[in-house]
Amino acid sequence: MVDVLVEILLKKGVADPEGDATLKALRLLGFANVSGVHSAKRFLIRLEESDAAKAKAQVEEMCHKLLANPVIHDYSITVRA
Repeated sequence: MVDVLVEILLKKGVADPEGDATLKALRLLGFANVSGVHSAKRFLIRLEESDAAKAKAQVEEMCHKLLANPVIHDYSITVRA
């Protein structure tokens, strides 16, 4: 069994209203030194798979089919054996 961590971020240049709103709120709370906030999604997926390469390939397919939109998202996959 392996755990696979998927982190999904908006591509550079894509509007991030959640990150922008959080940045504004942090500055209003007195955190003036915060220069940027970017929102992200994280998924921890547990697979009944012993081969790390196969697990990564399965999660790559999950990203293509459901988890990420390749037009607006970049993502990274980390296999934790």
